[in-house]
Amino acid sequence: MRTHGNHHLAAVAGFCLAGLSLLLLSGAAAPQAAKTAGGQPGPIDPQRVQDQDTMTWADYRPIPGRNWADPSLKPARGFKLAVVGIDFPGQPFVMTMPKGSDPFGNPQIDPVPRDRVPQFFADFWMKPSEYNHGQTINGYWMEQSRGRFGITEVEVYGPYLMPHPIWHYGLNEHRQNDQTPDGSRANGWMEKDCDALWTDAVGKDVRKDFDAVLRLYASYDETGVWQEFGEMKFDTKDDIPAAWGNPNPAKPRWIPTRYVPWTSWLAGSQQWGLSSMRQGENSGTITHELGHFAFDLPDLNNNPYVKPYRRVAAGPWDMMDRGCFNGPGGPHKRWVVPPAQGAFMPAGLMVRNRLENKFIDQSSLLTLGRDILARAGLAVAEVTARAVDPLPGTYTGLVVKFDGSRPGDLTPPDDPATDPLSPGKPDYAYYTVEVVQRIGYDSFTPDNGVLIAKNKATLRGMNGGPNAFNSYIWVIDAHPEDIGLVDYVKPGGEKVMRTVADFRQLNDALFHAGLDSGSRFEWVDEPNRLHFYVVDLRRDADGILVYKLAVRSLDGSGPQMRGAALRPAADRIKAEGDAVPVTFALTNRGGPSALGAGAAFDADLYRLTVSIDGQGWSARLLNGLAAVKAGATEDVTVYVGRGPGASKSAEVTLRAVSESDPTKAATATVRISR
Repeated sequence: MRTHGNHHLAAVAGFCLAGLSLLLLSGAAAPQAAKTAGGQPGPIDPQRVQDQDTMTWADYRPIPGRNWADPSLKPARGFKLAVVGIDFPGQPFVMTMPKGSDPFGNPQIDPVPRDRVPQFFADFWMKPSEYNHGQTINGYWMEQSRGRFGITEVEVYGPYLMPHPIWHYGLNEHRQNDQTPDGSRANGWMEKDCDALWTDAVGKDVRKDFDAVLRLYASYDETGVWQEFGEMKFDTKDDIPAAWGNPNPAKPRWIPTRYVPWTSWLAGSQQWGLSSMRQGENSGTITHELGHFAFDLPDLNNNPYVKPYRRVAAGPWDMMDRGCFNGPGGPHKRWVVPPAQGAFMPAGLMVRNRLENKFIDQSSLLTLGRDILARAGLAVAEVTARAVDPLPGTYTGLVVKFDGSRPGDLTPPDDPATDPLSPGKPDYAYYTVEVVQRIGYDSFTPDNGVLIAKNKATLRGMNGGPNAFNSYIWVIDAHPEDIGLVDYVKPGGEKVMRTVADFRQLNDALFHAGLDSGSRFEWVDEPNRLHFYVVDLRRDADGILVYKLAVRSLDGSGPQMRGAALRPAADRIKAEGDAVPVTFALTNRGGPSALGAGAAFDADLYRLTVSIDGQGWSARLLNGLAAVKAGATEDVTVYVGRGPGASKSAEVTLRAVSESDPTKAATATVRISR
C-alpha cells in the first residue's frame, strides 16, 4: 500500500520504523523502557501493538479508583430500556441447549431455562457478574460520560414464540429472499410480529414507555457468524455439507451475504442485527446501537471487502466505527454465546463524538486555530488519557480549527477510485488530538499513544467516490503502509490477508514520543499549514498517561522573541560503563507570548541533534524534541557509549534549534575520556 499523497508526511530526523513490537504495554508501565542488551536505555515510548486476536480478559486494566459499572452510581440522565425475548418454531434459544451442543459450538456455559433467558441477558448486559467479568453496557456509558448518562431501568418481557421460522425473517435481506426451504419469498418483519405478541400479552402497547426497545431473538446475528461459518470454515461453497445447507436438498447449500458472494445457508439464514436494536444471542454491539438510539450518532464503518477498497475512517479507536468489535479474541470471536468475547468491550468515544454527546465541555479542551497559531506562535500543552478526567494543568484533548483568511479544509481533492487511502471529499473542519491508554473500556484497543484525526462539522455526509461511506471522523495513520497481517487461514491452509480496507489496518495508527519508538512523533499537514508534535510523556502515581503535545502554524511563529542557550553540566566527563549519561541544560532565552494569547503560547520547541567526534564512540538521544517555557531551563540527556578499540577521548556535541525560528540555535560540547 502506498502512502496517501495528501498526507504530506514530514521527514523525521533520526526516526526509525524498525522494531515495531506486537506486545502488550501494561497500563502501569514506566515511560522509559528497560535498558537494551548492550546497556543502552531503550526508547522512551516504544510502540507495542497488540492484535485483537491475541487479547484475553487478562488484558483488562481497571481505571484506578473508579468502577463505573457499580449499579449504585446514578447518572444525571437515566435511560429506560425494554428487553423483549422471542424464539422461533424449530429454533429455541441457544442458551437453553446443553453446553457446546449447537452447530456453532454454543452455549459456552450451562443451559438456562427458556422462561429465564430474557432476564439472563438483561442481567448479563446490565449487572456485574462472573459471566460478564464485571463489565456492563451501563458501565460503558457511565465511563464515557463520567456519570452524565446511564441505563437506569430495564424491564423484561417474554419469551414469546414467533409465528414463523427464523429464516422467514433472516432471509429478508442481502439478496437472500429466494433461498427459503419451502420456495416462498422471505419478507418477514421481525419487529412487527414481535411487538404484536408483546402488545397482546401485556394488553396494551407500552413501547412509548421506554427510551428504547431491545428485541432479543433466539439464535445469531448474521453479522457475527457469516465469515466464521462461511469462508473461514469451508474452502469453497461446494464444500459446505448438508448440515450447514438449506434443509431442502434441492436448494444450494450456500447463500449470498452482505459483504461477499457466499456463506453457508445456516449462517446466512440468521437475522442481520440492525440499529432497530434487534439482537441475537451472540450480539455484543448493543452499546453501539444505543449510540444511534440515545444520541443519534451515525455509523462510521466502511465495507472492507468490496473493491475498489476504501480505508476505514476511525477503525478500532471509536465505538461508532469497528471499535465496536473490540474485546477478547477480536472480531472473529463475535459468535460466542453468551457474548463475553469479541465486541463485548468496545472502544471509547473520540473527542468528536464526546463533544456531540455533551460528555465533555469545551473548557476541558485547548481550542486553537490556524489563525491564532499564525499570529501568536507555537502552542504546547499536556493531554491526559481519555479514559479519565484530565489531571490538573492538563486537557482532555486539543482542537485545531481550519479558520483564517481561507477557512475550511485546504487539502486538494484526489481520486478515491485509485487511492484506497483517500479520505474523500476535503470537507473537514478541524483536527482533534487525544491520548489513548489501554485502561477501562480502552483496554482492548491495540496500543497506547496519541490519536490525531480530522473531523467534519456535520455528522452526516458521504465521502464521495465509489463505495462511499460516512466518515465524519478521519484518523491520521502514523503507519499508512499495509500492516501485512493474516486475517484467517482457510481449512486447506491458504492464508487470507487483511484487506487494505480492514479496520485493523489502523491498529498501529497512534503517534509516539521520542526517537526509535517504532512510530512517528510528528505530523505535517502542508495544505492546511499545520505541524503537530508529540513532544514527551509522563505518568502520574496511578500510572495515568499524559503526553506533552505541540502545534505550530507553517505561516507564522508569533512576534515574541525567540532564543536558546545550551550549557553542559560538566566540561569533562569520565566514561564509566557502556551508557554514560551526559547532561546539558537547555534554556529558552525567548519571551512569553507577546499577544497575551495564553500560557500554551509561552513555550518554544527545540529540535535536538547530537554528534560525537572520536573513534569507536557513539552518542544517542532518546528524544529529538524538547519544549521549554520562556525563561525556563530543562535538562537534556545524551547517552554516550564506547566500543572495542575506542580512542581515549571524544567530544560530544548537542545542538538545539528553535522550531519557531530556525535562525535561533545553540550548541554545546563536552569532552569524554575513559
